Amino acid sequence: MKCFYSSSVSEDLGCRRGEFSRKHYGSVELLISSDADGAIQRAGRFRVENGSSNENTDYTPGTWHRTDVHLENPEYYTRWYFKYFLGKVHQNYIGTDAEKNPFFLSVVLSDQNNQRVPQYHSILWRKTGTQKICLPYSPTKTLSVKSILSAMSLEKFEKSPREIFHPEIQKDLLVLEEQEGSVNFKFGVLYAKDGQLTDDEMFSNETGSESFQRFLHLLGDTITLKGWTGYRGGLDTKNDTTGTCSIYTVYQGHEIMFHVSTMLPYSRENKQQVERKRHIGNDIVTIVFQEGEESSPAFKPSMIRSHFTHIFALVRYNKQNDSYRLKIFSEESVPLFGPPLPSPPVFTNHQEFRDFVLVKLINGEKATLETPTFSQKRQRTLDMLIRSLYQDLMPDLHKNMLNRRSFSDVLPESPKSTRKKEEARQAEFVRLGQALKLKTTVKGDTPATLATTSFSKKEPWESQSFCSNFPHEVVCADSWGQSLLVSTDAGILLIDDGQPSVQVFDKTLQIKQMHVLEALDLLIARTDKGKKAKSVHFTIWNLQTDVSEKQYDGDPSFICQRNISDFLNCHLVLYHEICLSDPPVVMTLVDGPTGDSDNMICVAYRHQFDLVNESTGESYRLHHVEANKVNFVAAIDVYEDGEAGLLLCYNYVCQYRKVYPFNGGSPLVQSSAYDFHFSWNQVPYAVVCAFPYILAFTTDSIEIRLVVNGNLVHTAVVPELQLVASRSDIYFKATAAVTGSSHSSSKEMSSSSPQTPTAYEIPECPLSSEGEVPGKNLYKIPLSNLVGRSIERPLKSPLTPKVITTPTSSGVTSLPVTHSLSLSRMEIKEIASRTRKELLGKLPFSVHLQAKRPTASWAESTEEWPAS
Repeated sequence: MKCFYSSSVSEDLGCRRGEFSRKHYGSVELLISSDADGAIQRAGRFRVENGSSNENTDYTPGTWHRTDVHLENPEYYTRWYFKYFLGKVHQNYIGTDAEKNPFFLSVVLSDQNNQRVPQYHSILWRKTGTQKICLPYSPTKTLSVKSILSAMSLEKFEKSPREIFHPEIQKDLLVLEEQEGSVNFKFGVLYAKDGQLTDDEMFSNETGSESFQRFLHLLGDTITLKGWTGYRGGLDTKNDTTGTCSIYTVYQGHEIMFHVSTMLPYSRENKQQVERKRHIGNDIVTIVFQEGEESSPAFKPSMIRSHFTHIFALVRYNKQNDSYRLKIFSEESVPLFGPPLPSPPVFTNHQEFRDFVLVKLINGEKATLETPTFSQKRQRTLDMLIRSLYQDLMPDLHKNMLNRRSFSDVLPESPKSTRKKEEARQAEFVRLGQALKLKTTVKGDTPATLATTSFSKKEPWESQSFCSNFPHEVVCADSWGQSLLVSTDAGILLIDDGQPSVQVFDKTLQIKQMHVLEALDLLIARTDKGKKAKSVHFTIWNLQTDVSEKQYDGDPSFICQRNISDFLNCHLVLYHEICLSDPPVVMTLVDGPTGDSDNMICVAYRHQFDLVNESTGESYRLHHVEANKVNFVAAIDVYEDGEAGLLLCYNYVCQYRKVYPFNGGSPLVQSSAYDFHFSWNQVPYAVVCAFPYILAFTTDSIEIRLVVNGNLVHTAVVPELQLVASRSDIYFKATAAVTGSSHSSSKEMSSSSPQTPTAYEIPECPLSSEGEVPGKNLYKIPLSNLVGRSIERPLKSPLTPKVITTPTSSGVTSLPVTHSLSLSRMEIKEIASRTRKELLGKLPFSVHLQAKRPTASWAESTEEWPAS
């Protein structure tokens, strides 16, 4: 029995990472509305989301079949000044850049979510918007204003920053933050009878049907406007001039008021119903509830005369199966926003439909604020506020209100003579900030807290305990079935969930890199010895058999004493070497459109990313980094609908560049409408793709965003975090959460998305020797949870018998089979092709792609290269 791999790299990535495609978010269409005579009235370009028309389409691994409903850029994570600064001792600075534009900088040293992870949170306020970054805290290194601004790419000044001591500055900075958008929302709801094709007809409906009333009841509660003290969404709550009742709800901390057409004042004399259009026509998002069958004339956004409404949600109710069908129209300039509609976009669970609609509308309004129409207005307002505040502070530049020292330390030590005065100032600063925070909370303008979210919802990124009290330093690791093969300072360990760890090799074998090819029964590893490094290849089916035997007879010496000198040499070496002009920092292989002499290697060095033709060695500039200091993180190859692209990660930036097929010997890599970029809050040391998510790992947090638009969905605080493996399931090492700690508030403990796993019910890995102090645990995030489907693996756990299904004359039976691997030259070449991508991303400057033919159960290559 032989095993062959014939899929492309893009298909393999689809199986492991999920599918990256913007087609799930609809396509742009020109929508035209006409009158009864067929004359064109209005036209507009809208992105239409309608799910899939074929409900019975079979899906293959990688096909999108699940939509996770997340609020994007939730205010709890994005409104930093309210959350981390207001009511706490912090520093605020004022200055002007080289173009004489004023800016403000706020810095606070805070404990991230009470997880005992001190960090500097910094906000830079400029006319172009706000920039927010986290910087690590070091008790031995003082952070300066200059270094903070340098990290924000602001290094030249017309006037150096000076500290603002007046506590009233908190109120002004809170106003600047509120320009990011309201935390509460108003949505229009328009009732359309069957056959109505003009906005005058729709706005003239005095009452709605029974199904429309049930829909309104699903959206929220009916409230009396007169005397209403909550969020009013522009409606009159004193004199009933905008109707007597309305629909209101609170969703995950956001107050929502619905402008319902049948509840707004109706005028028999005014056919255009100006009073109703005045409210609904000025809503960014409008729900259109349309009666009638699917075959009836459908609603089009061009039927509504409004230059302000950018998003329409078309809802139809089916009485036969008690279901709702949803269709989304977004004006062409609105950035992509989730969640994408399921396939088909039919909801039989009404509560799930409500959650989906509300999240979709909230995300849609936030996305609309990024369109040129709204972003330019916001930029002008922010510029005006910053300049006005700067002018107000100018007369006090020579008074005590401002610190005359430029680039003072963020947390300066006050002289003893002024300590009491400084303590009194800080006390007044905190008192005023806390009063302002309370006032904002009472008004209902506060960001949603975790305590107001749904507690029962299980998020796809929730980690599972894998092994507790893991005392060893991890060098590298890789998935092996449901197990984890780990190279540590104590040797090579095989760890399975819920079982004691097994030592495969002792520490005489020091593996620096490893890659498990389960389908081919191969383990490829790199070992270092002095300045030299060499590759070793093992047939892991025999390794699995030996592990099973070791576990059975309890004799560890059979495997522990097998060091590298016991292995047999091999006679076949296949390699390809490419010389580059500079030592690369990051290398990633990218499939060409044909796979025949047009594959490319993305190389990061100096201040640039280059593409190198794998066959000819010719290089082409992909992207130049405009920064004084560059910290390259990763270049991740993605295949959007089968076409190659790259996620270039450096400093705080993640940028997507589409790589087009070669044209006349060079790839087309110029910027296009398909390109996008976003920024992390903290510089990661590793980035992992699991579509639709992209996860950034830092030393104490996991930042989770959506690949399609870079929007933040969650930040998990994980103290002392180390990413262990991510080729399949994601494994990481971190300190255990402290249960019942006084440092964690009840609100944070009740979060549906735990920051770190709890320490109970974790299988414990026994220590290899006495006296070692347990400290950190291993956790796993199943890839199937992230990409929304099960991952089929060639092997089960290495510690259980492998069952292979073989056909017989009487049917199909499952028999335990012992694998033997016999490879031809073509199969070996295929192995090299299949593994070159993972190897190239890690190998040193002179790259060798190799494959060995094992002559026995164990095989070692003699090819060597300089150690990294």
